[in-house]
Amino acid sequence: METAIPLDAVDRRILHALQADGRMTYDVLASQVGLSSSAALRRVKRLEEAGVIAGYVALVRADRVGLSLTAYLNVRLEKHTETHKRNPMDLFRAAVQTWPEVVECAALTGEMDFLLRVMVQDMAHYSRFIMETLLKHPSVQDCKTSFVLDHVKNTTALPV
Repeated sequence: METAIPLDAVDRRILHALQADGRMTYDVLASQVGLSSSAALRRVKRLEEAGVIAGYVALVRADRVGLSLTAYLNVRLEKHTETHKRNPMDLFRAAVQTWPEVVECAALTGEMDFLLRVMVQDMAHYSRFIMETLLKHPSVQDCKTSFVLDHVKNTTALPV
């Protein structure tokens, strides 16, 4: 695990502002955080080079592109035995990278091994993903699904 980068109050104000609007100009950013434009630019470049700012993206509304169903899947894998050439966890981790329906995957402690956030068009799309992809993976032993009824809070901003 990488160590945290020390951030001062100005760095935190910059991160708050950019998380709210990553397309703002350096002039606007500078006025919001109390710096000159050149100082704001230097701070942002330093945060980028340190890996604090990992990149910039467009946030796409799922419903506007036909992805109206979100599901969270708890996945349990078969246990690793000496007869396996590759660890089932490694096989699953590699496979998940190729499944476009999976927009987030986290390894867990406890009864289940992974939590997947899956976004699909509808129940038929979900069923195809489960039956033709997930459950056909040789490492998958079991999965349990919960469907999202309402998005109560959905943010990409971190509490810095």
